[in-house]
Amino acid sequence: MYKAVRARLRALVCRARRDAGMVTSEYAMGIVAAVGFAVLLHQVVTSDVVAAALQNIVKRALSAGA
Repeated sequence: MYKAVRARLRALVCRARRDAGMVTSEYAMGIVAAVGFAVLLHQVVTSDVVAAALQNIVKRALSAGA
């Protein structure tokens, strides 16, 4: 019984080690996607329409207490 349990645990650990983590190509694709999203977000946030909307929100928030 002990040997069977030990063999089963060893098989599970070995399988987990083979599938642990991402490979380099997956990291690269994740980084490319993150950079693309960051560029898109930067373009949206720095656009004139969004900048004006953010300024209006800040002005309303600051004048709300007055």
